[in-house]
Amino acid sequence: MDITGCGTAIVTPFRADGSIDEAALRALVNWQIDSGIDFLVACGSTGEAATLDEEEWLHAVCIVAEAAAGRVPVFAGCTHNSTRTLVRNASLLKQIRGVDAVLSANPYYNKPSQEGQFQHFLALAKAVAPLPVTLYNIPGRTGVNLEPATVVRLAEAAGNIQAIKESSGKLPQIAELVHTLPRGFKIFSGDDNMALGSIGVGAHGLISVAANEIPAEMGRMIRAALNNDWADAREIERRYTRLIEANFWDSNPCPVKTVLSLMGRCTDHVRLPLVPPPAATRAKLERLAGELGLLKHAPAPEGDLGLS
Repeated sequence: MDITGCGTAIVTPFRADGSIDEAALRALVNWQIDSGIDFLVACGSTGEAATLDEEEWLHAVCIVAEAAAGRVPVFAGCTHNSTRTLVRNASLLKQIRGVDAVLSANPYYNKPSQEGQFQHFLALAKAVAPLPVTLYNIPGRTGVNLEPATVVRLAEAAGNIQAIKESSGKLPQIAELVHTLPRGFKIFSGDDNMALGSIGVGAHGLISVAANEIPAEMGRMIRAALNNDWADAREIERRYTRLIEANFWDSNPCPVKTVLSLMGRCTDHVRLPLVPPPAATRAKLERLAGELGLLKHAPAPEGDLGLS
């Protein structure tokens, strides 16, 4: 997998009735690509994949892949705590033109051992081959950590397991991955606030939440760091660190959808059990977005933005 840089874990816009807003999603994809983002991740955590049924999930992946039209790589999120269900669902992705890789998180709730995670991801890799697989380690949401030794085993056992999105929040763990994995294996930070530190120890990029709101700026920051232009990278991070933090004032993606709605790019609708941020948080987000200049050039609404 020869992919580096900044990818956006893109939101899934919803209409007021809760259905996927296809027009808004296509518009977001086009804006992301026009802004210079390096790749897109559809139906990840930020895309509220856990609340989409199978038909909606496939539809959302198809929309992103079709709208991207080969201009940037597209990763399709596919996660389940039942290995049998994961394998069945993931096999469907091979039929979608324009999907370049599969992103899959640790099995949640079950709390499997390292051997259980190894067997789970190996079954996924076999099911989707030759599509590349990106492992997604996010113990804060799943309850289990994917240890570096297990990642190394997986890389050795399946040639199409070629990357990892690391959201453990542990820089020493990311450094261990860099030092023990084959050189061609790609490591992406899964946390905006750890991106520069991760690249500093050898990671290859970032899969970002904030890039939903500021794709050009996050892309420029990551490319600067990868090119050892740390002064520029740190300056961009310094300017937008409050936004990066604000995106987690409430459960992701509630704050980022609120900001996008203030920018006129989609509604702030999320699906239960998530709910929009309270009024006080929304006011703080609007004030911050205004201070950062995100509201100055809001486009005319596209799709059903729930504004009529």
